[in-house]
Amino acid sequence: MGFFSELKSDLSQAVNTLMPEDKPEAESKGGNGPVEAPKPVDLDSMLNRLDDIKLDEAAERKEDAVEETAAAEDVAETLDEVADEAVETIDELKDEIEEVSETVDEVRELEEKIEEQTQEEIKVEEPKNALEAINPAHIDKYVADKNAETEMITRNGGIETMDFEQQTPTDEVASITEGMIVKGDIATTGSLELIGKITGNIKCLGKLNITGEINGDSDAAEVYAESARITGEIKSKGSVKVGQSTVIVGNIYGSSAVIAGAVKGDIDVHGPVVLDTTAIVMGNIKSQSVQINNGAVIEGMCSQAYADVNPSEFFEGLKNK
Repeated sequence: MGFFSELKSDLSQAVNTLMPEDKPEAESKGGNGPVEAPKPVDLDSMLNRLDDIKLDEAAERKEDAVEETAAAEDVAETLDEVADEAVETIDELKDEIEEVSETVDEVRELEEKIEEQTQEEIKVEEPKNALEAINPAHIDKYVADKNAETEMITRNGGIETMDFEQQTPTDEVASITEGMIVKGDIATTGSLELIGKITGNIKCLGKLNITGEINGDSDAAEVYAESARITGEIKSKGSVKVGQSTVIVGNIYGSSAVIAGAVKGDIDVHGPVVLDTTAIVMGNIKSQSVQINNGAVIEGMCSQAYADVNPSEFFEGLKNK
């Protein structure tokens, strides 16, 4: 029946047992007067009260159980939502990983193809042994390459043939302007106006006018230098004119020369040489004739080696007479 039902039954039995014994004890104690009888105990009300307490506790427990159930359901729903979101996130990550893996595979394939092409391009056949190195086919190839090199020489992006001097001169005039700096050799079939600076050799089939600076040898049909700075030899098929304020450190070759500037080097021309009043020459002069104007300074020997009269033969002839 339950705890409270058993308790109700036990109390009823205890009361029934005690009630008959209380009356004789009360009568035997005195006899002087009536003894007040004990008030009857309302067991039904007490038991009903216990039943009410039991019902209240049961109701409270039920409410607590309902609240706990609702909270558990909320937690379960929250867990379900978190689990769904985690599953979606995992799926997205899997898709991204697959895309990255595909990209990596494509890059690796591309790198392999590039590597294969590179290996094919840089692959060079080499002789396996010394006998192959002296193979006649290799010798023929070497001779052919050398012949090709002698026919065509590449310099600074331009092409200079071995027959350059045999080409026909043109009327075109090239110009290296002021402030322009050229490093390398220059060759032209026309004339050249040099106002800037060049470090290299010049070969010109026309006239070479120099007002700039040259660090190298010059070769032209005619050479005219005015207020120039030249370090290197000057070779001319015609005349060489060195103007005032020009400084040349190098030898001069030509058919004739007029010097009004400073020259440190030998002058070798087959025609006449004229030294102007402002000329300063430190070197030997070898020519057909020499004209030294008043004021010119020369330190060196003058030889008219190309003159029509040979002094040695002249005086040797006088002795024989």
